[in-house]
Amino acid sequence: MAGKRSEYSLGLLFGISSYVVWGLLPLYWPLLQPAKSLEMVSHRAVWTLVFCLIVLAVTKGISSALKVVKNPKLMLALLLCTILISINWLTYIWAVNHEHVVEASLGYYISPVIIIAFGIILLHEKMRPLQWVSVAIASAGVLVLTIDYGRLPWIAISIALSWGTYGLIKKKLDLGALEGLAVETLISFIPYVSYLLYLGNQGTGQFGQKPGLTILLISAGAVTAIPLLLFNGAATRLPYSTIGLLQYITPTILFAIGVWVRHEEMSTARWIGFIAIWLALIALGTDLVRSSRTIDNRIAERK
Repeated sequence: MAGKRSEYSLGLLFGISSYVVWGLLPLYWPLLQPAKSLEMVSHRAVWTLVFCLIVLAVTKGISSALKVVKNPKLMLALLLCTILISINWLTYIWAVNHEHVVEASLGYYISPVIIIAFGIILLHEKMRPLQWVSVAIASAGVLVLTIDYGRLPWIAISIALSWGTYGLIKKKLDLGALEGLAVETLISFIPYVSYLLYLGNQGTGQFGQKPGLTILLISAGAVTAIPLLLFNGAATRLPYSTIGLLQYITPTILFAIGVWVRHEEMSTARWIGFIAIWLALIALGTDLVRSSRTIDNRIAERK
């Protein structure tokens, strides 16, 4: 019993840490300016690959990553994952550096609703009553925000769709976090490093211009990989319902940074829209806890 409690506590520490780091990243990316969004994403990918290869070498995981590379079907799926995560990161970093942190947080708030929609449409899953309530309220919130923005919240929708689709594919692949990330960054290595070499040749790249900025650009690899590894450590130790509830830490920190650090505009209509999203997430979280308890009880009865 004590061992299970310590594993749960460790998983909780890993999970909270990963989501807190992801939430605080809007404070990191502006430090890389005057680098543009594409240059930041390129450095993120290149140095993440270097970081992953070092960790794989230390943990003797190179052989498992090579098995993935030798599988054409897995490589094709990971190519799609690479495209999706590139869209996600480009949109997210552009939003953070152009005063759209609040809208970026909206994207991660509505991601669970997008994932539910994918489950219904693509996996033919049945929705429970509270899930219907959650989707209806969230849709109303997005509609209010769309009217207030005077346009579709394309940043939020792009982030939610790309992240939701990425998560769906990765769930089906069921690969180790480190191996999957290493292969994804390997796939994107040539185009991204080519772009960085082009910038260097043109004299417009920021790498090597200032020691501090160069260190920060290199650190983008660790900043990307470390929270993912922490999350993987949490996922193996915590119930799915706990992971599902912890994921709301990230957009909440993003929202707080956007409103109270960056002082982005929040009209009454936007507050109403976000309150609707939060109510939807409360309904979704309640359903998640209830369904988890039901599954646990069934397992206990079988034992």
